Amino acid sequence: MTKDQSTPPLIVPTDQGLYCAAGDFHIDPWRPVPRAVLTHAHADHARTGSQRYFAQADGVPLLRHRLGNQDFEPLDYGERRRFGAVRVSLHSAGHVLGSSQVRVEHDDGRVWVFTGDFKRDADPTCAPFEVVPCDTLITEATFALPCYRWPPVERVGERIHHWWSAHPDRPCVLFTYALGKAQRVLAALAAHTDRTVHLHGAMVPLTELYRRAGGTMLPTEPVSALPRGHDFSGALILAPPSAAGSPWMRRFKNASTGFASGWMRIRGNRRRRGYDYGFELSDHADWPALLRTVRDCGARTVLTTHGRSDELVRYLREVEGVDARALSTLYGGEDD
Repeated sequence: MTKDQSTPPLIVPTDQGLYCAAGDFHIDPWRPVPRAVLTHAHADHARTGSQRYFAQADGVPLLRHRLGNQDFEPLDYGERRRFGAVRVSLHSAGHVLGSSQVRVEHDDGRVWVFTGDFKRDADPTCAPFEVVPCDTLITEATFALPCYRWPPVERVGERIHHWWSAHPDRPCVLFTYALGKAQRVLAALAAHTDRTVHLHGAMVPLTELYRRAGGTMLPTEPVSALPRGHDFSGALILAPPSAAGSPWMRRFKNASTGFASGWMRIRGNRRRRGYDYGFELSDHADWPALLRTVRDCGARTVLTTHGRSDELVRYLREVEGVDARALSTLYGGEDD
């Protein structure tokens, strides 16, 4: 790989999103464009209105569910496509089903990689993260502070199961994100029980798409399949955070509530958000994984997006000796 400082950058932020002029395409655009390469189906990375979408094949059903009848072209991991003066390929990001890093190789030998959202922790519901060597890395920085260090997912699954088992006379409502996190919880609990979990309606079609892709999870049943007045005592219910405090919650009398998110790492977040229990489970890289990824890919330049960019940029420049700076984008953090 070579890099000439006099050449223009391969990927730049524009009013429409991250743009590669050499290939005339955008990555995860936030406004409609002619050609969009998508990293995954979360709402801050996948928006409607573009003329054509390129995405990893496993994630296309999720994208169709969320974006509707768009023009999608599915790509396998590692499959290369020519766009003008560059070759583009998608590589697993380990974030959610079908999530991808975008590798862009120019004819002059430069290689840039955009991680999209990624994690390096074990997750049986999606392909594992792939290290992709590059000259320039554009990385997310959602949890880029040294305090963010995730416990093993097996321990988190054990804690959630213990909470559920400890409340046989109360419903346990676990708030978590509908795409990716809910399915990861169902997979982690499968090591401890075979009991059925009840789902908020927003999670039902997404979980079914995960099952069709081969994910091993606990059996589930929609809350709506049960009659009004049903006694949910001793049951576990998964719901998106938007359901907290809504009329939907009235059917779960005297519920114990929990929240599964990386934000639960910070003491006090659980109390401020009004949950009884907090479980540290994130689909984003923690601080050690961010640093390891920068080292593993060998990038000499690192650009950061969405999150705690300032701290990561400072550390990379001062401690790692890497040319690092922040990019301004409209991507979100750990949300859905």
